[in-house]
Order: sequence, then structure tokens, then C-alpha cells
Amino acid sequence: MEEVVVRARPAVQSLPVYKPGRNPADLAREIGVERAVKLASNEVAFPPLPAVVQAVTAAVTETNRYPDNGAVVLTRALADRYGVDPAQVATGCGAVAICQELAQAYNDPGTSIAFAWRSFEMYPLLARVAGARAVQVPLVAGRDGGSPDTHDLEALAAQIDDTTRLVFVCNPNNPTGTAVRRPELERFLDAVPAETLVVLDEAYREFVTDPEVPDGVELMRGRPNVAVLRTFSKAWGLAGLRVGYLLAEDPAVAEAVRKTHLPFSVGMVAQAAAVAALASEDEVRRRCAAVTEERARLTGALRDRGLEVADSQANFVWLPVGERTAELAAALEARAVITRPFAGEGIRVTVGTPEEDDVFLAALDDALGGAAR
Repeated sequence: MEEVVVRARPAVQSLPVYKPGRNPADLAREIGVERAVKLASNEVAFPPLPAVVQAVTAAVTETNRYPDNGAVVLTRALADRYGVDPAQVATGCGAVAICQELAQAYNDPGTSIAFAWRSFEMYPLLARVAGARAVQVPLVAGRDGGSPDTHDLEALAAQIDDTTRLVFVCNPNNPTGTAVRRPELERFLDAVPAETLVVLDEAYREFVTDPEVPDGVELMRGRPNVAVLRTFSKAWGLAGLRVGYLLAEDPAVAEAVRKTHLPFSVGMVAQAAAVAALASEDEVRRRCAAVTEERARLTGALRDRGLEVADSQANFVWLPVGERTAELAAALEARAVITRPFAGEGIRVTVGTPEEDDVFLAALDDALGGAAR
């Protein structure tokens, strides 16, 4: 009898596997050093907030029960913080899970999802899983004094047609750290057809220091086809617990996300941690200020070494080293520093502690043959 093979959909079979940053302990053992520095995953180096530790400790005693699937306490806390109705809020297992739920909610085969490229690497994968066409619009040198490798919103608007259901605008952009400013973003939002949903992906919003980079929640108000994505994984220090959220001007958008939400995917411990983190906003702001101060130091040190580094508005910097990317990233790993390479384009380096960044800079000097400071 001929063997029957059960196969996944062709779109799934051809998907690349998502590759997270390497475990530093594994690298340290591999190359025979005491410690490796991981600057690949845009985590914050600070330990969990004290209030988070306390909330998590209390929540663990109830983990024999299912969590609140509606995340009612967290939803209310977010609604209060942003001045919206709870019906305008949806939570999820990280912002990336909500991206997938949006694609499931709005895209059928034959429709499309548009976004800049390079941008968040999950966007094209989500389109393929949904059976939608991925429309990738190249980044360009900034206009009106903007940074290089940033969104070309005019070109992105020109690619929107009657098949476009979703548009993702990652601002600040991952992995380049660049951000679009208010006039350009407002012109873009005003030009998008009412039947196309624009999702402002603001995972790194808390690290923005440029006053000309707008708060997406402000731009969302009065625009029913705009929603904002944010996460607790970065500035709020909950990367290991996975909580993201969406704010939508039109409650129907949040409802659509809740309908495609995997039940109980935001666990009890994660919800308790997120609520506690929100109540510790002053400390989070102090931590973000420390990150942006170190970002400025790291950027200056890289420019002193002759590298073209754009002004980042995130908690990482982008090294556009092109064809040298794979070789340089490998050389850094050999020196116990893990970064995030994007083959043929550049290397994303998370802003670490000053000590970690000094280890990275020393490894970079060694890898580049002692570049002049």
C-alpha cells in the first residue's frame, strides 16, 4: 500500500522558521568563555519592576485556575490610561499575536497587506499564512531632514488598492530605529481609503525622544480606520510574559481581534504583571530615560568609528553594513557578543547596559581590525 503523507498547506511548508536571538549561555559554552553578551532581542537590561515581582508572586498561587479571558482589569487600566472605552481595547499574547489576529480578521485569499521593507520581519509571514499578498515598499533616504532607511509613505499610499485590507506602519521602525514625523504621517493617514485599516505598530513608543514623532493614539482619534499596537515586552520589561494590546478608534476593530483571539492566551500571571507595570509608570519612564541616554552614547561611539548610524528612536541601533553583515555578525559572536544580523542589509544592536555596550564596542574594534576612535 502506498504511504499517505499528511502535508501542511504549501504556504506553511515554505515559511522560514522564526529565529530568536541565541541563548548567551549556549554561546559562552561553545566558544569557551565565562559570559556572552546578548544584544539581539531588544530586551531591557533592567530586572523586573518590584511591583511586578510582587504581583507575579501573588498570582502564581492561583494558577490552578483559568485566567480571565477578557483581561477585564488590564483592559480597564489601559482604557483609563489612554482615555478610551474598554470596548476599544484588545489584549493579546504580545503585539505579534495581535498582528496575526488582525490578518485573520481582515484578510482573505486575494487581498493584500502593505508595509515598508525592511520592517518587522513577521509582516510578510503573516500575509502568507493568511493567503494574502504581501506588498513591500522599500525604505528610502529620509525627506525634509529625516533619517535614512525610513518609510516612504507616499510610495506606500500609492500601493494601496481595492485589495488592501491592512497597512502596517512600524513607527519607530524595526530594525532601523528610524521614525516618521507628524506632517508626513498625517498626510498618509488622510490619503488612505476609509475601507483600509492602518495599524500603527508602536512597540518602541516609550523610547521616542524626537518631539516631531507623533503619538499614534493622538492620530487615531477621529480616524475609524486607524488602530495602534503596543507591547509590554520592551520598555515595561515583560518580554518573558508576553502581553500586547491594541487600541482602536472604531470598537468594531477591537471586537474583530477579540473574535480571532486564542482563548486564555494571556495568562493570569502575565495579566497581573501588566497591571502592576502600568502602576509603576514613573519608574518605567526613569528606565527609558537611562536607555535613551545610553543610546546617544552608543550612537556617538559608533559614528566615531566611521559607521553610518541613523538617529534611533527605539532601544536599538542599526548598522547598515550591507554585504559585510554576515561576516561581521559572526566575528562579533566569536568575541562573545550576540547581535541580530539581516543578511546583506545590516545588523541591529540592542542598547544594553554601559558595561555590555563597552564589551560590544571592544569586540567591534577587534572585528574591524582596531578601527580608529
